[in-house]
Amino acid sequence: MIKKHTLSVLVNNHMGVLSRVAGLFSRRGYNIESLSVGVTENKDISRMTIVVFCDDDIFYQIKTQLSKLMDVITICELDDMQIVKRELALIKINAKSEKRTQILEIANIFRAHVVDVTNSSMILEVTGDNEKVDAIISMLNEFGIKEAICTGVTAIARGDSELKNNR
Repeated sequence: MIKKHTLSVLVNNHMGVLSRVAGLFSRRGYNIESLSVGVTENKDISRMTIVVFCDDDIFYQIKTQLSKLMDVITICELDDMQIVKRELALIKINAKSEKRTQILEIANIFRAHVVDVTNSSMILEVTGDNEKVDAIISMLNEFGIKEAICTGVTAIARGDSELKNNR
């Protein structure tokens, strides 16, 4: 059965690591639904949050192949019920002056922030889970979305659980 899997992967923070991880997926024909990478509390280590849709056998292969990469420190599957996950979206909307009040009302409902305004457009920044981001985009469609970009999922385990460098 195909389902969503979220991986948190600690890797060495240096040139070429992201390319090697992405290459592993492309060489084997696996699709990455979402990929987010950032430095951790230790500047020498980055954390990747990778979301894939696949069956359990393929997921086991992905984890096995990732663990063989030299720069991979540790891998953890995150359970959707035990994590805090967020996406960031920037949405540029057609925003003539007569429509701005309506757009600002929608932004307030979703706790979005206006980050840029011109005579003819606005850019909103919204953070939240995928459903929240999809919902605000759906609401803003009637005004004409010029551009939208989402970061992909970033996730961390709830509570005292930690992903640690075991090396």
